[in-house]
Amino acid sequence: MHRRDFLAALALSPFFGILPVKGQTGMTDQNGVDLSDDGFSMKLSDPVPFSPDAVRKRAQRLASKKFSPPTLTLPKVLENLTYDQYRDIRFRPDKAVWRAEGLPFQMHMFHSGFFYMQPVSINLVNNGEARKLLYSPDYYSFGPSVQPPPPGYDLGFAGFRIHSQINTEDYFDEVIVFQGASYFRAVAKNQHYGLSARGLALDTAEPTGEEFPLFRAFWVETPLAGASSIVVHALLDSQSTTGAYRFTIRPGEITEMDVEMTLYPRTNLSNPGFAPLTSMFYFSASDRLGVNDFRPAVHDSEGLSIHNGRGEWLWRPLSNPAILQSSAFVDHSPRGFGLMQRNRKFTQFEDLEARYERRPSLWVEPIGDWGAGAVHLIEIPSNSEINDNIVAFWRPSDPIPGGSEFVLNYRLQWCNEPSDGPDVALVTSTRVGTGWESETRLFVIDFVGKPLDTLPEGAVPEADVWASEGKILNIVVQPNPEIKGWRLSFEVDTGEAQTVEMRTYLKNKTDRLSEVWVYRWTA
Repeated sequence: MHRRDFLAALALSPFFGILPVKGQTGMTDQNGVDLSDDGFSMKLSDPVPFSPDAVRKRAQRLASKKFSPPTLTLPKVLENLTYDQYRDIRFRPDKAVWRAEGLPFQMHMFHSGFFYMQPVSINLVNNGEARKLLYSPDYYSFGPSVQPPPPGYDLGFAGFRIHSQINTEDYFDEVIVFQGASYFRAVAKNQHYGLSARGLALDTAEPTGEEFPLFRAFWVETPLAGASSIVVHALLDSQSTTGAYRFTIRPGEITEMDVEMTLYPRTNLSNPGFAPLTSMFYFSASDRLGVNDFRPAVHDSEGLSIHNGRGEWLWRPLSNPAILQSSAFVDHSPRGFGLMQRNRKFTQFEDLEARYERRPSLWVEPIGDWGAGAVHLIEIPSNSEINDNIVAFWRPSDPIPGGSEFVLNYRLQWCNEPSDGPDVALVTSTRVGTGWESETRLFVIDFVGKPLDTLPEGAVPEADVWASEGKILNIVVQPNPEIKGWRLSFEVDTGEAQTVEMRTYLKNKTDRLSEVWVYRWTA
């Protein structure tokens, strides 16, 4: 198991990723009555009223105060835990919340320690009341490398994960994790964890440095029997803003999350990033310079897809640049964007451990009119697959003023492809290498799908190719029977240019047949 996967999600593993349904033992009911056979009772605080607007009101009150991050003092036996020691603290599946009630979702809590030194409050909501879930070492098994805390310590929790019967009716698989700052990640059916989402990004890739807001409290609604969704409320806090979030989560073939966000900025938010996505791109066939690796490709995501307000579908292959790169795709009323993993064959990665072909794509669908702004893509140099070096988000044209209330709603789809995907042919691969002409670069792009499938017999699509610098040479469009699609190749004589922006698509006369492929070449 890669360390990066463990740190962000503790991965899907036999000892805490899967819970059998049959033969389970009891725990407690929602009133704290002991239902287990080992004398353990879930510890809950006294109830307090909870309403749909409770978190918004709390965020609004918090915004009038100076930011004070939550802190944690660990007992000596848990100070300075190593990776292996932290991994030796495992949540006991028989202690899962709602396990005894036989409900369609179960919840595990992460222990504090290691990198996770800012505890979060977790509250259970039922019948208009909220009860804080209190820490107990009895929730966990402590392996030989680490000792449990002495009695009397309230360590809170570092986050939680939710399980559901997403793959089979016999097991509760892990489907979503909230842990670390405002990060969360999810999977759809038959997927492994990959890229992450965040509640909010602030000043990403800015010279002043990035601010990392954090979720400091959660309220999880008790699901109904037979429910297909679960609702999580979250309180966000940072130096610059507070926020209230409501996540409605529906696991399945596509795991959907409806996100309702309300921010109460303490100061003007000049560089916010909404619906931020964070992923990893190490190398692929389009970017292998200096790579000595047995695998053909290593990435959680391979491209940024954008459905802009003009109805165009854009595809931007990701890169691992020599220096940090920032791109902005200016738009008005975007229809969607996402970081996508389109390669779904094992032979495209050849990694038995990481199984990158099973990593989810993540699509953002705005709800309502987002107005003017831009989809931003940040690509950060990385010499290892353990680093998340790709960030994408939406930034509105105008800053969000301090003292205001700002509302934004959207839907996330963790998927192979979004439910309402492109109605044009997709780019399935981008390959880059030395051209046939001296000092040129060769670009080879494969396209598959409708409407290329319905071209009249003998028809050959045309390519519209544009470059900001240099000279375009040797444009060739030919059928690719191996993928039942078409291949476009062309060369670019870059001359003395240090950066060349490129754009191309396939067409039939005036009809656009494919996504618009956009690319940035750097010397």
